[in-house]
Amino acid sequence: MVAITPIVLSALWTGVKKNFQQGFDAQMEESFYRDFCTVVNSEDASETYDWLGDAPEMREWIGDRVIKDIKASGYQIANKDWEATIGVKATDIKDDKLGTYAPRFVRMGESAARKPDQLLSELMDTAHTLPCYDGQNFFDTEHPVYANHDGTGAVTQVSNMAAGTGPAWYLLDLNSVLRPFIFQDREAIGLVNKEDPTTSDHVFIKNSYLYGAEGRFNVGFGFWNMAYRSQQPLTNDTLDAAIEAMMGFEGDGGRPLGIKPTHLVVPTTLRGAARKVVKAQLGDGGATNVNFEEVELVVNSWLKRVA
Repeated sequence: MVAITPIVLSALWTGVKKNFQQGFDAQMEESFYRDFCTVVNSEDASETYDWLGDAPEMREWIGDRVIKDIKASGYQIANKDWEATIGVKATDIKDDKLGTYAPRFVRMGESAARKPDQLLSELMDTAHTLPCYDGQNFFDTEHPVYANHDGTGAVTQVSNMAAGTGPAWYLLDLNSVLRPFIFQDREAIGLVNKEDPTTSDHVFIKNSYLYGAEGRFNVGFGFWNMAYRSQQPLTNDTLDAAIEAMMGFEGDGGRPLGIKPTHLVVPTTLRGAARKVVKAQLGDGGATNVNFEEVELVVNSWLKRVA
């Protein structure tokens, strides 16, 4: 029987960290949230993004500078706490059965690395029901665009979605440093432990040693005009229509935004249709596929598979 000593617990902690990091690093290689999101380091319980209005464009300097105040949006993202915990029984340490725990800690590392992707995907799935900085739902048919550069004048309602009955697919413009979504990072995911029976009631009462991952972060919306949602069947025609709609987006005062979609994001149920549209060089009948590699394809297994 193995005695539970500080040396044994130190070796256990070293193994836990190694196994967790192995799973975390492997999964992070497949992660996409940093590509889809503007990453913001948070310093409080929540952050207010009042800069999500129109920003000024460069103009020829004739006369005095023209000062443009950015429209305050008041859009706020509150941080959330996340955790995963595994208890290691004292009897398993004494009986030298720690090998059975290694896969669990690898899996916990994978789960921790996947959480931002999962969280972002859940946000995308519900973004047509949640408001963004302009007060409309992020995917909506009535985003307000004003006639004047200062956000005044007549309002034109602009849509960044196409209704339908099928599973949703998405076009994103990821050309800019600023992205369609925001990942707000308050506390990076890390490991903690409870191993000392003199300070941990759980160890003393339950005879179990605790090892957990914890982090504090959340996701939210950036610029709606850098994303498009469609529930129409995914074909060359519907992809063309979505691309043209995005490229036609204008800011206040009729200023072209220069939007150019770069990524097509689909659930697993649309993988075949998406590959046919953007990965096949030839279309039906052997004709050239004009949308071959027009955008990069991302198959997101976290997105809803059905409407």
